[in-house]
Amino acid sequence: MLGSKEELLNEADFKAVLSSGPGGQHANKTSTKVVLNWSLTDSEVFTEEQKERLHWKLNNRLTKDKVLQLSSDHTRSQHKNKEILVKRFFKVLEDALKIPKKRKKTKPSRRSKIQRLKDKRIQSEKKANRKNPLK
Repeated sequence: MLGSKEELLNEADFKAVLSSGPGGQHANKTSTKVVLNWSLTDSEVFTEEQKERLHWKLNNRLTKDKVLQLSSDHTRSQHKNKEILVKRFFKVLEDALKIPKKRKKTKPSRRSKIQRLKDKRIQSEKKANRKNPLK
């Protein structure tokens, strides 16, 4: 799974910026939005294999310099936004590192085939009953 969370947080760069949207005077003078920048290439927490997997999975979220940028401005508190952002950062990395299980091919059971044909017959009878009997 993930390496040391403290090491990951040390590699991440947090910046507080002015948040957009409603909030009145408070929002105009305080920096409550938190932005996280994390460089995949400079990371020492992951192996090369893990970095390849992260790059492949997070390709659409990375910049040209392979930097992951996340931001949070859900609350008016900078500290709460940072907590939300840290949780989301770990969740994004965990999801990207998960290796999906191989799908096992299965055949439909005999009963399911019979049921499908029965349902198909009922549906065709229903439609046939809607037709004009003179034609």
